[in-house]
Amino acid sequence: MATILLIDDESRLRQLLARILQLEGYTILEAENARAGLKILEREEVQLVISDVKLPDKNGIELSAQIKELYPATEIIVLTAYGTISDGVTAIKNGAFDYITKGDDNDRIIPLVSRAVEKANLQFRIKQLEEQVSQRYGFDRIIGRSRPLQQAVDLARKVAVTDTTVLLTGETGTGKEVFAQAIHQASPRRTGPFVAINCGALGKDILESELFGHRSGAFTGASRDQKGLFAEANKGTIFLDEIGEMPLDLQAKLLRVLETHEFLRVGDTKPTKTDVRVVAATNRSLEQEAGAGRFRLDLYYRLSVFQIELPALRDRRDDITDLANQFAQQEAAKVGKRDVRLSPAFVQKLTAHRWKGNIRELKNVIERAVILADTRNGTLELTPELLPYDMQTGSFPTDATALDLATVEQQHIRRVLHQTNGNKTETARLLGIGLTTLYRKLGEAGIGE
Repeated sequence: MATILLIDDESRLRQLLARILQLEGYTILEAENARAGLKILEREEVQLVISDVKLPDKNGIELSAQIKELYPATEIIVLTAYGTISDGVTAIKNGAFDYITKGDDNDRIIPLVSRAVEKANLQFRIKQLEEQVSQRYGFDRIIGRSRPLQQAVDLARKVAVTDTTVLLTGETGTGKEVFAQAIHQASPRRTGPFVAINCGALGKDILESELFGHRSGAFTGASRDQKGLFAEANKGTIFLDEIGEMPLDLQAKLLRVLETHEFLRVGDTKPTKTDVRVVAATNRSLEQEAGAGRFRLDLYYRLSVFQIELPALRDRRDDITDLANQFAQQEAAKVGKRDVRLSPAFVQKLTAHRWKGNIRELKNVIERAVILADTRNGTLELTPELLPYDMQTGSFPTDATALDLATVEQQHIRRVLHQTNGNKTETARLLGIGLTTLYRKLGEAGIGE
């Protein structure tokens, strides 16, 4: 049942109203003035406030406006004395749900309160859903405390509240779509649609139709009208991933959308208006692509009004453990396990890896490890042997210059030793060296027996 706050300096009337509402099953809180009422609202979740207009420390109409500003989901009913109905009407204009005339509306109180509470409950539910969406797609979803990541997040937060076009750059797998979704959720367009498309995954004709739509009969197989994503994203955000893969003639159509907010569907002669924000992403240097004639320079300038470079995972190693733990929890839940532990040796291997595939590669590695892991004392324990072979053996040193002959030789010995399950005689035979030589090389490499 809902919680109702009564604000009135007339204690007898307040207590009478409280008793009536308690009999209906409501939880009642009481305050004798505006200041006390606001303090209660700070610590309690209240669905409905019933307030007198004449309070000792504040006008109830002003209080109604203040409450609605601070707590938009909370509804307000104003109590007015005879001859001050105009005050109630003014309060409604300021956001109050309705008003009651003291002493004359006893039969109206319960139905009115019921409707107000029903509306408030709906508003609170909407608020909860918005918070859940924000947690799932907002900036809170972005894991990491490293300075390079936080710099990117700070930039994204600042641009999110504007309507500016954003260009996200960085290597494949750095989380560009996650950033795009977070920008959308933090923007005034959050209640509108978020649509995404990979410009490199479709051929030119299909991509044009997907983006801009087509008229029935525009081409073979076009049996009906199609709106296209720019129309679908109206009042929202469209995310154009791998924008550098877009064909040149489609780039011209995209430039027109950015400049005029209208486009032509395939087979149409009348332009379609759209109100959409564009967030684009690429793992290429569009400036270099433009210099090579593969990307329009004017479109590059239009897209890069606000550019955010997302750091590679190797440049934010402090975040690897947090990311790995998060992914491990998610994957463990999928296989019905609640507890999962990453061994120190497992974490050490993760932090030493080069992560050419960035966050996407890390997620895949953790998923594989969880699938292979055994349960020990009710806990899934992730250990180094669950990692891909190259990560177990350190075949990809973090220092790209450490590729001298001795290092390569040691890596190859580790590889063959792993292949033979530690059988040194077989390893020596496959390597074409004597067993004594193998032991010497193992000792030089610090590889235990």
